[in-house]
Amino acid sequence: MKKFICLTVILIASALATFGQNNSGIEGNWLATLEFSGMPLRIALKITKAPDGSLAATFDSLDQGAKDLRIDTITQIGRAVHFEAKQYGVDYEGTLNEKGDEISGAFKQGAGAQTLVFKRIGELPKNRRPQEPQKPYPYHEEEVFYHNAKDNIRLAGTLTFPNAAGKFPAVILITGSGSQDRNETVFGHHPFLVLADYLTRRGIAVLRVDDRGIGGSEKGAANFTTENFAGDVLAGIEYLKTRKEINLKQIGLIGHSEGGMIAPMVAASSKDVAFIVLLAGLGQTGEDVIYTQTELLNKAAGASPFVTAQTTKTLKNMIPILKSEPDDRRAEQKINEQFANQTSGMTEEQKKEFAPVERSLRAQMPMYLSSWFRYFINYDPRPTLKKVKIPVLALNGENDLQVAFRENLDLIASGLKAAGNRDVTVKSFPKLNHLFQTSQTGLIGEYETIEETMSPVVLETISSWIQARTNFK
Repeated sequence: MKKFICLTVILIASALATFGQNNSGIEGNWLATLEFSGMPLRIALKITKAPDGSLAATFDSLDQGAKDLRIDTITQIGRAVHFEAKQYGVDYEGTLNEKGDEISGAFKQGAGAQTLVFKRIGELPKNRRPQEPQKPYPYHEEEVFYHNAKDNIRLAGTLTFPNAAGKFPAVILITGSGSQDRNETVFGHHPFLVLADYLTRRGIAVLRVDDRGIGGSEKGAANFTTENFAGDVLAGIEYLKTRKEINLKQIGLIGHSEGGMIAPMVAASSKDVAFIVLLAGLGQTGEDVIYTQTELLNKAAGASPFVTAQTTKTLKNMIPILKSEPDDRRAEQKINEQFANQTSGMTEEQKKEFAPVERSLRAQMPMYLSSWFRYFINYDPRPTLKKVKIPVLALNGENDLQVAFRENLDLIASGLKAAGNRDVTVKSFPKLNHLFQTSQTGLIGEYETIEETMSPVVLETISSWIQARTNFK
């Protein structure tokens, strides 16, 4: 999936932002690179000074396209710089050098810590994304709002449809795990913007929506799970049914990663879904996805056999606790005991080698204890797939290290076959990663550096498959 273990920390790292007062000396643009499990995450700090001498600033997470994000406080006393984002457990203590062009210090998140150096720069770097469409578009684009009545939240999105008369087939795009905007912005790419543009130019209406708590969508209750997200998609279907531009018998779903888990859930519960497209969708249980993802990422990153084995052991100790102990406090206590038992048998050198992994796992403890993660590790997609009898297109990249292509595509195909589904297309693409970019290794660290947002072959495959199963009358 697009994130699970890794993306949660990415989102936390990117959720830093504006702040308070100060003296002088640090106004301007600053750039730092946060490292996590081989992922370089560029963080831009933009500081301005008001006439009264107070400072204000915003953070951007350049590799996710997230801009102007809020932080709680910032102070500067002499050369000491401190900022804090309490909601995310983030604390930074740094020192401005004598030249005034570098702030070096400790970035802490939960139990994890690393040195983070901000360097003064002029203009912020810009990513080159040649596939992103430029306005004016040759089709209608409309900001839309609707409600999930069951959860009592308002959702915001963009509806695009062709500049022509008639009723059009339509798709709802469903993002992967982690909070994302309607364009599924990640690592400076906007995959859903590119996909929506491609499909709309070919006669297919597209609804793409901000996740809960992002952009114009309301946050809703804190104890959400994937089932709540499925409810959001159902609300989107109900909205499309109110639009005169839409062919009500040709509403489909395109889900990426966790979205590829949600689409079959919705299709199994709603007769209004005509077809689904699964992009790196799930066939494995959530628990097995975590294990497979961890092993693939560690192997590709060149982690030692010891680190790989110990990481998997940690997860296999932790996940059964999360599945059996509903109380967060007791679950965390038992997990900490498992950490202690596991590391007690290591040599000092082994403890040192394993320390970065242990810190990152501890830093993600709030995510592990969340209702969402507990639901995910318990979820088995196969019973749901056995209920899906509408046309299905399931695609994966063979360089996908987050949702292993062979294991998941095989299980998806067998589940749909058990349903008696006669219109199933399953395809994998060499060299494509989890975002369906042409890649070398598939490592998450490549995502930002690749200019391609989504392979043209995948875009054409999706479009032609939908066109073959719909009409434009």
